[in-house]
Formats: sequence, structure tokens, C-alpha cells
Amino acid sequence: MEINLNESRQVVQQAKAKAVQLNVNANIAVLDTAGHLKTFERMDDAFLGSMDIAIKKAKTASLFRTSSENVGQYLKPEAGTYGMTATNDGLVGFAGGLPILKNDEIIGYIGVSGGAVSEDLQIATSGAEILNQKTN
Repeated sequence: MEINLNESRQVVQQAKAKAVQLNVNANIAVLDTAGHLKTFERMDDAFLGSMDIAIKKAKTASLFRTSSENVGQYLKPEAGTYGMTATNDGLVGFAGGLPILKNDEIIGYIGVSGGAVSEDLQIATSGAEILNQKTN
């Protein structure tokens, strides 16, 4: 299963609503399961330098099918795999990149950058959760 355009727009809208709530001007990237850009939004006054960070957070999550923060555990200087930082055109190992699940299956990835790392994570989490909500 792959995220479609409508779903990717829902993810961005939900993430954007959280960003507005937190008063963060964020860059929000959504990738498909192959790691290709599906949807991107740069909110007004979001940092230009954060555009690439948002995309690379999502890309890092896609390459390892986990959060960018989890990948970061292997990128620390004390980790035996520290050299991974130079692979895959660069990895981003801090919070803000997450898998997007639907029916507990990965259908895409979200990356957010523009606020503090904790804010980026909250925004990404809000977007990532929209499609995996259970209905009874």
C-alpha cells in the first residue's frame, strides 16, 4: 500500500494545524514508500535552510523504516556505526522524521523542520497519526 495524493495532503494539513497551534513556521515533507517526494509545504516565514532538513528527516526514516530519531542512535560518535552519517547523501538522526501508518502498515514518511526538535516531533507525530486512527 502506498500513500496517495489526497492522504498526503491530509497528513500535511494535520501537521500544519499542529504547527499553527505551536506557533511554529514549519517545512513539512511527505514521501512515498520508495522515498520520493509526494507533498511538500513551506509555511510562510519557515526557514529556507529547514527545507532540506525536513526532506532528509523523512528520507532517513524511509531508508531504515523507523523514526529519524531511532536512526540517530547509530549516528552518535560513540556508536560503532558512526560512519553511516556519510551514506545515502547524508542522514539526519534527530527527531522529526516518522513512518506514516495506515492499518498498521507503512504507506509513507513525514519529515518536519522549522521549530525546536521537540516541536518538530510533535508536528510530525500529529501528521503521521491521522491515517492510522482506528474506526469501529
